[in-house]
Amino acid sequence: MRARILGPCRTPRWGMSFVAALLVIWLVPVQAASFEDPLPPLPPVRLDVPYVPTPQGVVRRMLEMADVQPDDYLVDLGSGDGRIVISAVRDWQVKRAHGIDLDPVRVSEARANARLAGIEDRVTFEEGDLFEKDFSEATVLTMFLLPRVNLRLLPVIQETLAPGTRVVSHAFDMGAWEPDYREMVEGNYVYLWIVPARVAGDWRVTTEEGDEFTLTLYQTHQAIHGSAVKPGRVFTLEETLLRGDQIRFSIDGQKYAGRIDGDTMQALDDDGVVKSWHARRF
Repeated sequence: MRARILGPCRTPRWGMSFVAALLVIWLVPVQAASFEDPLPPLPPVRLDVPYVPTPQGVVRRMLEMADVQPDDYLVDLGSGDGRIVISAVRDWQVKRAHGIDLDPVRVSEARANARLAGIEDRVTFEEGDLFEKDFSEATVLTMFLLPRVNLRLLPVIQETLAPGTRVVSHAFDMGAWEPDYREMVEGNYVYLWIVPARVAGDWRVTTEEGDEFTLTLYQTHQAIHGSAVKPGRVFTLEETLLRGDQIRFSIDGQKYAGRIDGDTMQALDDDGVVKSWHARRF
């Protein structure tokens, strides 16, 4: 349908200026919304820990302190650009390593760095909240997090990681859990913990001769103390040591060394200790 022509329209000079102004106001927002313009950036991810890369010299010392071996599975919490994971695989020949980070930008960067290093088939990087991830299979756990995050991690580490797992933290400790070793590296401490076996409770010890006695152990992290009850006598344990899944103690001058596996202990063959004994928790 054709529009009806009404004839010429005479608009006053002030009216023309008013119409032009309206056109300018109407056209400007349309142009600003053009599909050719870039989209506004997404809001940044709210991070629990600000990104501060660990110096490469500290990375090297962390891996040395953890005594990483080719058969280890290393997990780095707050993995950033992936430098600890990549160094473990490239320089220590760790069979596999995994990084977890909340920031998708850092995860993408870490994957790109792994490709450049030619080891992308032996490393993985995952985006997400580390408290929602399962890293219980790690044999080496590394981190550069804040103290409050470390404290939240403490029970997770001790309850889910296998005894003997090495935990290394750059700069921050874990409160009451004393490190097994610490060292100043490039201006900050690096801390090492060995996840201790859970040994608290009552144990029935059987010697090679068939004699039995009761062993009672108390535990605070890797610190242990206790007593042994033999017929007619009670002895305080001396020279106690718990390191990972290995335990040592002395009873009335006799030294015992054993390996813990859940609710059992088996004697370790070591010089100067009772050679054959075993124990079961009850």
